[in-house]
Amino acid sequence: MKEGVKIQGFCRVHLLKDGKVEGDSGWCGPNQITNDGFLNYLVNLLGAAAGSSQIGFMAIGTGAESNATHATLAGEIMSSTKRKAVTFSEIASMTAQFTASWSSADISAAYDISNAGLYGLATTNNQLFAGMSFASSSWGTDQDLNATYQIRFS
Repeated sequence: MKEGVKIQGFCRVHLLKDGKVEGDSGWCGPNQITNDGFLNYLVNLLGAAAGSSQIGFMAIGTGAESNATHATLAGEIMSSTKRKAVTFSEIASMTAQFTASWSSADISAAYDISNAGLYGLATTNNQLFAGMSFASSSWGTDQDLNATYQIRFS
């Protein structure tokens, strides 16, 4: 039996040009799970309560680290093509992994990206589950972006 379970998130972002990695944030973390994220995505989900959510989308932003009271990712780069559906996989037995990809066609201008976050829906009024920051990097209009976000239970 596990007592004192710890939940931490870690994220890694790759910028690619012509399929080759040009930028790698390395694994960054641990993240900040928001108060609403903890309640709606973990506690309420366990009880199948009304209003519970499942992680389905990832966002990239230009802002700072999220804090416990944030509902949105600071500086989120948002439009119908910016928040991407995630692919879920289980890594080992205690890690949930979410991956998402953006193509260079998803942006019309360069951005200095510095954070990532997980959401349940693609809409702007959804609650942020967790977010984290990383060293700022320029995402150019000729680069694709791949992001991996892990939620690790220990």
